[in-house]
Amino acid sequence: MRRKSCLKTKINLTENQTGYLKRLCEINEPIYKSMLLKESFLKVYDYQTPEEAKSYLEGWIKEAISSTVETFRIIAESFRAKLQYIVNWFKKKISSAISEGINNKIKRLKRMAYGYKDVDYFRLKIHQHCGLLNPRRYSS
Repeated sequence: MRRKSCLKTKINLTENQTGYLKRLCEINEPIYKSMLLKESFLKVYDYQTPEEAKSYLEGWIKEAISSTVETFRIIAESFRAKLQYIVNWFKKKISSAISEGINNKIKRLKRMAYGYKDVDYFRLKIHQHCGLLNPRRYSS
């Protein structure tokens, strides 16, 4: 239960979780710095234009790279390399989450199938599991 307080934002913490987190941060400075970096990163979603978001992200990347928290330094380097792709989300507000979800369902079906001999049947199962086909609609 206490571990979950590190994953929440400050506004979603209970009083007990806030106290626990404060004691934890006093004891372990890298965790405290990580919490601050995480909280400051989430502010990027407050920006509406791609230019504002890019500017904020560039500042956050510099801050994370100059931190002593190795994990955030690695993440910041990764973000720097992919900055144009991250900023693209602010341009169109479109992600690949739906296609990733469908691909994961297909992979799961393939593992469960143990090699359907009929490709058309496998395709039917994909449509059924991905919500593209309602089997109740076609039953008599």
